[in-house]
Amino acid sequence: MQIIDAHHHLWCPINDTAGIDYVWLKNIGAMKPFGDPTEIQRDYLPQEFSAETKRHELVGSVHVQADGAIPDPVKESKWLEQFRVTNNLPSAHVGFIDLTGDNVETTLERYFELPGFRGVRQIISKLDNRPDISFAPTHFLRNQKWRKQYSLLAKHNLTFDLQLYPEQMMEAASFFSQHKDIPVIIDHAGSPYNQSLKGLARLKYGLANMAKLPHCHIKLSGFGMFDPTWNSESIQPIFDIILDAFGPKRVLFGSNYPVDKLMQSYDYIIGELIKCGERSGLKHNDQQNIFSDNARRFYRLER
Repeated sequence: MQIIDAHHHLWCPINDTAGIDYVWLKNIGAMKPFGDPTEIQRDYLPQEFSAETKRHELVGSVHVQADGAIPDPVKESKWLEQFRVTNNLPSAHVGFIDLTGDNVETTLERYFELPGFRGVRQIISKLDNRPDISFAPTHFLRNQKWRKQYSLLAKHNLTFDLQLYPEQMMEAASFFSQHKDIPVIIDHAGSPYNQSLKGLARLKYGLANMAKLPHCHIKLSGFGMFDPTWNSESIQPIFDIILDAFGPKRVLFGSNYPVDKLMQSYDYIIGELIKCGERSGLKHNDQQNIFSDNARRFYRLER
């Protein structure tokens, strides 16, 4: 099957010739919400990434920003451009901007010099009662400066990668309903950290409300972050919740490599998701939409 990986990372904390100056990647062994990152706190480059699959044809990809603490995030995207030009991996990239900052428009102008730039991600995942798995330092959705500057993305025809928890989805749906001209895509299957019956009910309710927004999509990615031993049977309820809410034309595949390389092989991830689709009765065209065609449309990738 042809694959366009809509969510992965590349980085070079060891041989950082571009002067990106990563932060968490150099903090060896410091625990992250997904566990011990030591094994991936090394250079991870296109040659290794493109060799991950032995069973499928990786025809394109979308790089998503890897570190929100980089002093100058545009340097990361500039570094990626050399690979986009030489081997089409990544085919496009999503950069980081602090929407509470003072130089958002200046940063955007610098990003626009890069042909592969498509959108922005600033993680908003925060639970007051779970600081151990919170990625964001504050509730950005309640920050007036963040809310105001978010509208700048529409001015420049950009997308927004949305990483959040199910408990935040009602508040998020209300805000993003006011910005229908900014395509939104939910990362990591809505972050299903609680897969009990109660947790899945909360996920279903939250995603159903997000899916009411026609400009909202979602990625099948990051399952290992919430269950390192997951398989197709364990995630089938999550897969069905997503498919029922969004349909096969608003769902994209992402590997979240190399983060999810800590848990499962690349072809294992694809194979288990294909099994989920088969159990749900997806036709071949639907599977192809999820694994490549939807990414082409959402991130405006050239064939």
